[in-house]
Amino acid sequence: MFPSVSALQTLLAQPRQVVITTHHKPDADALGSSLAWATYLKKKGHSVTVVTPSDYPAFLNWMEGNDEVVVYEPLHNDRQVQDLVRRADVIFCLDFNCLARINELGEYVRAAPATKVLIDHHQRPESFADLSFSDPTAAATAELIFEIIRALGDQALLDQGMGEALYAGIMTDTGSFRHPSTSRNVHLIIAELLDTHIDLAAVHRRIYDSHSEIRLRFLGYVLHDKLVVRPEFRTAYIAVTRDELRAYDSKTGDTEGLVNYALSIEGIVFAAVFIDRGSAVKISFRSVGDFSVSDFSRAHFEGGGHHNASGGISHEPLDATVNRFLGLLPDYQARLVSTLSTAPVAVAPPVA
Repeated sequence: MFPSVSALQTLLAQPRQVVITTHHKPDADALGSSLAWATYLKKKGHSVTVVTPSDYPAFLNWMEGNDEVVVYEPLHNDRQVQDLVRRADVIFCLDFNCLARINELGEYVRAAPATKVLIDHHQRPESFADLSFSDPTAAATAELIFEIIRALGDQALLDQGMGEALYAGIMTDTGSFRHPSTSRNVHLIIAELLDTHIDLAAVHRRIYDSHSEIRLRFLGYVLHDKLVVRPEFRTAYIAVTRDELRAYDSKTGDTEGLVNYALSIEGIVFAAVFIDRGSAVKISFRSVGDFSVSDFSRAHFEGGGHHNASGGISHEPLDATVNRFLGLLPDYQARLVSTLSTAPVAVAPPVA
């Protein structure tokens, strides 16, 4: 499955100084795969530091190794992080396909003398790595980490903490095993992870059932007042302002998953969420069927990702960004209407 495994085995044949990094605002797959891989490398005798380019949701703090993560804060620990990257023998880049996804860290990694290893499942990887384990057909980077550990002959080193981190990554990136990426191999891996005595219910509860009261009130407000449905385009979207984020004391992770509510409406095949972060508008796109949000985002919003799940960015104000999005929909109407043509189309009038 991985032609580079022998090269990786050679690279790791002696103790190394290792840095593992992952994308901005890490999700469960990004953090889970990073921490599980870090634990594995430590068991093999390497010195390992996980560096994230930003903070991440508090509902991921339970993962084994979380307390040792270095969160990059340019105004506070820039020199420390630069030193870690510069002194590393090997830098593992997990769950992102281009160095722009790690913000300022990208140029530090690019300039570092270390051997760079990419482990990722996004489309169109940038050619910056010396070794690449890139498989867009994989459901999650956590799936690839499991496969690499097994290919290296070290599956016996998997323990409960590693297993739960990998399970969290696979569970979330497959939408709790409901996305088309949920392959036979995914279920076989989960069966193997069960041998590490992972607590499935506890992982699910920590990620999905640990919200604050104000986050639930924010969700209620967004779904009641901010959800817009355009049935003629089989599209739904949500746009959230900075003032609304402040009003509900929004924390990292509080807007995660909003786009899935928009996509869950009967007949909707394309959903978007626009979040005004001040410096830019961050966008999440989701789709069902053969409509590629990766292509859409890449063409119009400097984005990319997966066929049915993608992100983007806009440097225009929020209203202008939404208006540009709406102006594009007529160009895609025929494709959107024909996507999953056997599914019922919503007939409710647009929400004002």
